[in-house]
Amino acid sequence: MEQFRNIGVIGRMGSVQVVETLRQLKAYLLDENYQVILEQDTATMLPGHGLQVASKKLIGEICDLVIVVGGDGSLLGAARDLAKAKIPILGVNRGRLGFLTDIAPSELEERVGRVLQGEYIEESRFLLDAHATRDEHPLGFGTALNDVVLHPGKSTRMIGFDLYIDGHFVYTQRSDGLIVSTPTGSTAYSLSAGGPIMHPKLDAIVLVPMFPHTLSSRPIVVDGKSEIKLIIDRTHEAYPQISCDGQMDISCGPGDVIRITKKPFKIRLIHPKDHNFYATCREKLGWASNIAAS
Repeated sequence: MEQFRNIGVIGRMGSVQVVETLRQLKAYLLDENYQVILEQDTATMLPGHGLQVASKKLIGEICDLVIVVGGDGSLLGAARDLAKAKIPILGVNRGRLGFLTDIAPSELEERVGRVLQGEYIEESRFLLDAHATRDEHPLGFGTALNDVVLHPGKSTRMIGFDLYIDGHFVYTQRSDGLIVSTPTGSTAYSLSAGGPIMHPKLDAIVLVPMFPHTLSSRPIVVDGKSEIKLIIDRTHEAYPQISCDGQMDISCGPGDVIRITKKPFKIRLIHPKDHNFYATCREKLGWASNIAAS
């Protein structure tokens, strides 16, 4: 197990609860003689903190561990920024579901303390890169840990597009769009659209149509190394968008091409040693916790 000494801290902006947890975390880490480095935006929430401040890029270079205080969206943002640095990330939940940020604030000192003492498990999660081109010229680029989504934007019209997987034509579809999800994202937007839950260890990508104009269109699970290519119908009159983790939108037009592939860098996600994917699903998705004795 790695020895963590330099701890980077990133918090979600605009939340009183996050500030409270940041103060608690800061006090604990300093009491335990760890070197704490605050992300520069996070530092603005703790006036008079007296700590070193750094950009996310620099945090990735000088820290042994990053602790994210917020919801899953906060961890998604940190993961996109820090993937290349290959630094482990630990999440403290101040959001809603908390599939990725799985330490409760009420257990912060105990659970974080155990992780820092080496009592943790580590997962490797892959990300997706999305490249959009128009007449072979770059149009936009984005990275996603959860999903890349083709959607109508502000338009209410269906999108016509062709789907290719590894160069093989799959189908022409008219729908509200397509969700291209990693296993990490399979419990997020993909799940809401009827996609399958995938274990995080799977090297697979799921494609989930959004309200397709056919009853036979179903989610498809493909190898994680596959190249997904979408070509917007040239006769399409609306201008759909590509979003990455719901944060970055790339405006597309008729004939534009979107290529989605696995990113060469993976994130290192840290959990307390008792973390269990199925237990998380039971808790977060409301699965039955036991079977009544007959």
